[in-house]
Amino acid sequence: MTAVLPSWLPEVAAGERHPLAFATVSGAHLYGFPSVDSDVDLRGVHVLPVEQVVGLRTGEETVTRSWIREGVEVDLVTHDLAKFCRLLLGRNGYVLEQLLSPLVVTTSLLHEEMRALAWGCLTRHHAHHYLGFARTQRRLFDRTGELKPLLYAFRVLLTGIHLMRTGELVADLALLLDGGPPYLPSLIEAKRAAEHGGLPDGAPGGERLAADLDALTARLEDARDASALPDVPSAHDALHDLVVRTRLAGTPVRGPNW
Repeated sequence: MTAVLPSWLPEVAAGERHPLAFATVSGAHLYGFPSVDSDVDLRGVHVLPVEQVVGLRTGEETVTRSWIREGVEVDLVTHDLAKFCRLLLGRNGYVLEQLLSPLVVTTSLLHEEMRALAWGCLTRHHAHHYLGFARTQRRLFDRTGELKPLLYAFRVLLTGIHLMRTGELVADLALLLDGGPPYLPSLIEAKRAAEHGGLPDGAPGGERLAADLDALTARLEDARDASALPDVPSAHDALHDLVVRTRLAGTPVRGPNW
């Protein structure tokens, strides 16, 4: 396994049984702290044929599979276009990050349209996603003592704060360090050395970590309350039209790096 993305990833997307609108890399590679033993999390959208939507035998809304190739563990999850769009409209920061990930494995003109509409899905209520995710990761860190969930907690809080303040989605923790405590770079370096390691020597104690996470949580809540982002998404009708057009056409129009 490797922290460097393998060159054969586009072959994975090309072999899927349903046409893909896109596949991108999520997880630790997107968040800026992949380790030498990180798996590769691929996420994307497939397009079911119309007969598997309107007929009696319906297709899979979500396809999940995992395997190992050349020592790299790959985890692939794709949602049908309609399900993914419903998730986008449901203040789901996770799928928004997948759609806007700069680590693109395969793309299409449909992907470009979806990316253009993503900003109409943003609301101040995306803060609830990041606050909830942070709480879950903090509980996991308290139970296991592993560095990974601690970094995830810092990452989602800083991503949420930046999103609420600027309307810009930045998932890479390394690009958000100015808003966090000074010891974050050393934690990132330790995580890059081991996927499931504990805190490195010299890391802050539990009280300091809890206080800093509490402070970031409060900042996210304040940023949510003061955010200029709307209360409801504006892209519902446009995404509906996109799903209908795509379904009737049958196959995503392929982009230059399909």
